Parts: sequence; C-alpha cells; structure tokens
Amino acid sequence: MTVILLRHGVSTSNTARTLAGRSAGVDLTEHGADQARAVAERLGGLPIQHIVHSPLLRCQRTVGPLADKLGLEPEYDDQLIEVDYGEWTGRPIAELLTEPLWKVVQRHASGAVFPGGEGLAQVQHRAVAAIREHDRVFAERHGQDVLWVACTHGDVIKSVLADALGIHLDGFQRIVVEPASISVVRYTPHAPYVWRLNDTGSDLSTLEAIRPRPRDSDADTDRPDTSGPVPGGELGGTASADNGNA
Repeated sequence: MTVILLRHGVSTSNTARTLAGRSAGVDLTEHGADQARAVAERLGGLPIQHIVHSPLLRCQRTVGPLADKLGLEPEYDDQLIEVDYGEWTGRPIAELLTEPLWKVVQRHASGAVFPGGEGLAQVQHRAVAAIREHDRVFAERHGQDVLWVACTHGDVIKSVLADALGIHLDGFQRIVVEPASISVVRYTPHAPYVWRLNDTGSDLSTLEAIRPRPRDSDADTDRPDTSGPVPGGELGGTASADNGNA
C-alpha cells in the first residue's frame, strides 16, 4: 500500500502564530484554500482510491477540492486528529517558547506530555496504527495494492514519518512538514519506504507507475523485494523555516 500524507493548507491559526490544536472552527485562509485547489490539480491525475482525513475543519477543507475532482467520498478518522495540546491549546507560539516543556518537546519528544493533553509518544502510536490499519483494510477490500491519501496535521505526519524512516521519536523535530505538503510512504511486507518528504511542488509522474497489482500471500516468497524506491527517483523536498504546528 502507498499512502500520500497530506498536511492541511495554511490555516487562520498558522497566520496568527497560535497553537490551534483541536480548537473548533479553525479554517483555511484564502491562501490555504488556494493551496487546497493546487493540491487537487497536482494529485488529481493519480490513481487514488481513498481519501481519509482528520475530522478537523482545516483538513476537511483541504481534501474537498481533491475529492470533488476524483469523485471520491472522503472519510474521517478520529485517530488522525491533531495532537491534544491540553492547556497549550490556543496559546501564542511566542508565549509557549518560554515554557520549560518547549525544550522537552524539541529535544526529547518521546518524554513530552502536554498538561491536560496527550503525550507525543501516544500520538505516534495512534497515528501509525491508524495508517497501517487503513492499509490493511484497503488491501483486503480491493485485493490489490492501493494508492490513498491521509490528510492530517504537522506533528502527526512527522511522527508517522519518523516511524517509517526508522528514527527515534526524539528526532522527529528534524523533519519538516509544511502546510499543503505531501510525503509519500509505501508500506511493504518487509519495510516501509519513504518516497517523498515535504514535497510542495515537484513532478509526481513517478507515482503514476503505482498501479493495482493482485496481492498473493505467496507472492513475496520466491522473489526479491523490489518495492522500494525507484532508482534515481526524487525522494526529498526543500525545507523551509516555517515548521509551525497547528
């Protein structure tokens, strides 16, 4: 299975430099809405069969144009919701920078638990489990490989990518995931492969080669695993200074 991890477009909280968390009513800005339409143009030609998203409004708005273009009905998954930042929710980022916990979040994420909220280790556990469960369900439903989209939030995506890259959660802040960026992970029986990371505009033609193939329980027994990155394929993206949450 191959999942396109899509971060929502720029939100009103992003521009206000606050930590939105699970606050209700946080919508996309005009620029964010433009990004959502651009995402639909970028991904609209790919053989995407499912769209799953966080239940929060900014993710719903982001996948709307793509769902319309593909003629798909998006489904939401509570396990892909934003981090529960507890008492930090809605506070200005500049104010949070002075909190002792901020350094823990940056340097020892696996030990960070937000007051009145959840820990980042919990976030990674639920998010990775959700992605893998959708992979399993889609595989069984279709009986073949599936390309699908999961639209969620920055810290959630970074935690999934850390797992796929085989790095400790304490290093997940080194991963940049910008608004409206895509990161692509292909899960195989032996290991996940990260095909794209924080991609905001490069050519996606290599993903067009991902076509449905019958899934045979014995298919991988007598042949080498060739499901990793295509040699010469573009796997990276350019990081920017904007690595804000929410």
